[in-house]
Amino acid sequence: MPNLDLPILVVDDAKFSSMVVGRTLRNAGYRDVRVANNATAALQLIEQRPVSVLIADWLMPEMDGLELTDQVRQQDEQNNHYTYVILLTARESVQALSQAFDRGVDDFIYKSDMTKQLIPRIFAADRMADRQNTLLRANALLIENNRELEATNIVDLETGLGNNKYGRERLSEMLRHAESRGGACAYVLCGIRNWQELKRKHPPSIMSELAVGISRRLNTLIRPIDALCRVGDNQYAIIAYFPTSDHCTTTAFRRLFDGINHKALKTTAGYISVEAGMVLCRADAEHGTPSVQDMERTAVQGLVDAYETRRFTETAPVFSENA
Repeated sequence: MPNLDLPILVVDDAKFSSMVVGRTLRNAGYRDVRVANNATAALQLIEQRPVSVLIADWLMPEMDGLELTDQVRQQDEQNNHYTYVILLTARESVQALSQAFDRGVDDFIYKSDMTKQLIPRIFAADRMADRQNTLLRANALLIENNRELEATNIVDLETGLGNNKYGRERLSEMLRHAESRGGACAYVLCGIRNWQELKRKHPPSIMSELAVGISRRLNTLIRPIDALCRVGDNQYAIIAYFPTSDHCTTTAFRRLFDGINHKALKTTAGYISVEAGMVLCRADAEHGTPSVQDMERTAVQGLVDAYETRRFTETAPVFSENA
């Protein structure tokens, strides 16, 4: 069944011609038919309310049908909409029609046979416009859903570890836990110092294998109660709690440093050695509770020193009492 509420716009500088087209459409039962006498007026009407089908004369003064089609396509891009464009023409040469198709025109109706062609072409235009606009709406919804998923996602898709968002949530929980129970919160940041150098040597598939290999290696070396996250392309974080502050030292994590630096990782390109820098940023509940941002900032600064010294370093945040 035809959609009799299909929004249609007829554009022709010849009032008699536009009247004939409009009357034919209304006689066929179409209820939403608007008429414009020039391209400028047509664009204003479309801006007020988009149409599904545009029927325009090819030859019009000031702005012809092809130029109007160009403008309509620009509006379509801005509005995430598709307008099916039909030109009324007396031209039947292959070259002229090919030029029009290249400019974005969808179909033609020859003026010499307009009364016979019009309604069947509108049926086809209705189906095509509806299909295109349904796809555009579905794609827009998919993009929006992806944005929402990205905003709430807490998993690094490449390694399966928690991502930076998850790491911040766990660090915040651990800081509050240390504040209420005493003890210390540890934020260990591990960075692969030669990551960029490896990226220049190996394709993305091998780098992905390395990322997964590092995550698996670290996962076997941490305690079951600790949280491991991938917080950057070449950075991993371990978040841990120690009931006794004296136990929160680099010694407790030395196996991680040695396990990454002293044993190559197996990939399909062979065994690859990575150079890891590591810093322990600790927050002792007795000296106040820093913010997550304080911990992250201090750890990043400490990692720079660890890269330079090639040693497992230790640091602590400096923060204000009301931070």
